[in-house]
Amino acid sequence: MSKDYKSFAADVDQRAVELFKAAPGTMRAFRGLMDEASKDGALSARVKELMALGIAIASRCEGCIVFHTKAAMKKGASREEVVETIAVAIEMGGGPSTVYGAEALAAFDQLAK
Repeated sequence: MSKDYKSFAADVDQRAVELFKAAPGTMRAFRGLMDEASKDGALSARVKELMALGIAIASRCEGCIVFHTKAAMKKGASREEVVETIAVAIEMGGGPSTVYGAEALAAFDQLAK
């Protein structure tokens, strides 16, 4: 049975809300870092989200994969760009990244519907 990525993404978001309530100072600071690091600059915000997705795959963080897949989609990333991002993550992360890359592609396909 395949994972329900929409529900998983909602769960990840809800857990982040709960953490924000529990540690608001830390989470506000982290949110500021995320906002600053991911805004348009020499690299577009879309490219930065794809980079974050590649790192999430290589570091094997399921919640990060779903979060950055959604964020990349919101920034206009195409399926082909996600596939190339997965390929680079596999290059850098080896065999385990093939498993997590497949998760990222499945998440993209499901979230795109």
